[in-house]
Amino acid sequence: MRIIATGFQLLMKIFRLFVFFVPVAACLVAGTPGELSLSEAQQKLRGELAGRVQSLEKKNAAANAETDGWLYLTGELRFLSLGPFWGDAATKVSRSHKPDLADPIPAIVDFQKQLKARGIDLLVVPVPPKAAIYPEKILPEFKGSSDDAAPVLHAFYAELRASGIDVLDLAPLFLKNRDDKRGAVFCKTDSHWSGFGCMLAAQAIAETVRGKLAASSTRKEYVSDWKEIRINGDLVSLLPPGSPKIGPEEIAVRSVTEKGTASAVQPDPNSPLLLLGDSHTLVFHDFLGERAGLVDQLAQELGFAPDLIGTRGSGATPVRISLYRHNLKNPDYLAKKKVVVWCFAAREFTEATEGWAKIPVAK
Repeated sequence: MRIIATGFQLLMKIFRLFVFFVPVAACLVAGTPGELSLSEAQQKLRGELAGRVQSLEKKNAAANAETDGWLYLTGELRFLSLGPFWGDAATKVSRSHKPDLADPIPAIVDFQKQLKARGIDLLVVPVPPKAAIYPEKILPEFKGSSDDAAPVLHAFYAELRASGIDVLDLAPLFLKNRDDKRGAVFCKTDSHWSGFGCMLAAQAIAETVRGKLAASSTRKEYVSDWKEIRINGDLVSLLPPGSPKIGPEEIAVRSVTEKGTASAVQPDPNSPLLLLGDSHTLVFHDFLGERAGLVDQLAQELGFAPDLIGTRGSGATPVRISLYRHNLKNPDYLAKKKVVVWCFAAREFTEATEGWAKIPVAK
């Protein structure tokens, strides 16, 4: 196991180097975003996505079926079809009800600064769009292994990093493992990552934050085993009227329990690590399954349970409001926190209707 872990650590270092340099080389990004230079394949994919979205919105359909029974969220396809969505461009493309809350960067930077003032590190972990990992299901000739299906998103990450934000891009890891024997990294009929994708994300997050938490928490031993579960994907009910009936989907999940007691992992309010985010922080732990969510996988990887504030709604502004409310109830809530991992679907950068407000972390 130590040899495997060491190999994974080396691989993650290579991934982080890849993530930083490749997007910047592919897209020249200035302080004020303009149109990026796209390859012919990228332009074709973007046009294909835009056409799909236009057709789906006319039908008031929130999802669409593509090749091999893969279902995609309309909002996520829209997000990938857009050009730059920050700075002056934000108000032109954002779904935010308030134009002044359209740009995500000011709110993210403000949140990071508030946490830093309290001695807490922030790691932003956007979940890649499913269509960016499996674009060939929409445009068969697009080769995701050689062409970036989300160049604008990666240019945005470069902007965030230039603003001092620590971003963990899971796309290289997901692309590397998209055809693993454990299955795909996303569910075919659901908007969330699969059990395997969830585990990969946890390993990447743990590798990134482990050094900051080494002596900060009481250790526990956990055991895990893989099992098959059957889910009813959330995208099925969002398909256009008259779509073919789609049944349950079977996926593999890694179930995690405490060694000796076989007890489920319980989020720990005293943990130095806070997992904050949308339903990706809850899936397979709170719904669609149990004992196999991101909080469970992180406990397995780190040797202690994180704390958890998750929401079934938007991971942009509402979940930070939840954090503020936690602090209202307990002014010392953040005193033991060392790292906040903020995990949410990348599409939220444009699709969050509440927008990106600056929210205080405490009164």
